Amino acid sequence: MALKPISTQALQRMPMYLNYLKDLPISRVPNISATMVADELRLNDVQVRKDLAMVGQGGRPKIGYVVKDLISDIEHCLGYNNSDSAVLIGAGNLGRSLLSYDGFDECGIDIIVAFDTDERIVGTTINGKQVLPVSKLYSICSRMKIKMGIIVVGAGEAQGVCDLLVKSGVLAIWNFAPIRLNVPSHVLVQNDNMVSSLAVLSNYLVKEFSTNR
Repeated sequence: MALKPISTQALQRMPMYLNYLKDLPISRVPNISATMVADELRLNDVQVRKDLAMVGQGGRPKIGYVVKDLISDIEHCLGYNNSDSAVLIGAGNLGRSLLSYDGFDECGIDIIVAFDTDERIVGTTINGKQVLPVSKLYSICSRMKIKMGIIVVGAGEAQGVCDLLVKSGVLAIWNFAPIRLNVPSHVLVQNDNMVSSLAVLSNYLVKEFSTNR
């Protein structure tokens, strides 16, 4: 099935649809409509209908989507059938956790090697992934035609690492550093700022505690 053009915003919603569909007892719920998905996830019905139309063969009137087929279509859209090689820069505590997470295989992502500047970490192996000095990043990414980089370094180092990844030919960056990166228009950056997320959660708890006292 040829993929239709899909926006970044729609792509970001796809894992939510996929997780919901996979939790359904398919033996009892073989079909589902976009409206049912929207209601369960508390999303806009029109938006969900448009999103699913981009990846699925289309729901049938009064029947909806075949759940197992829709799951397969979304996984195909997300690249679960592919195997994209990635590199990780920053093998500290968070970096080690990401390197130790085996679930990336299901998403079609293979972190093949990590890089760090800490001489105590360089030369070690984490979950079968070798940690190399950052000085080797450009040559390895260029030679192996790596297109995805994962940045797990401090804010002061992140832009420099980003520039090196872009120079090496990387086209997609998953950024865990608490800084907005400057990249060319052809490079996609997905920010995952845990500090901001924790601030939102903490602020919510403070408000709820004050309200319910």
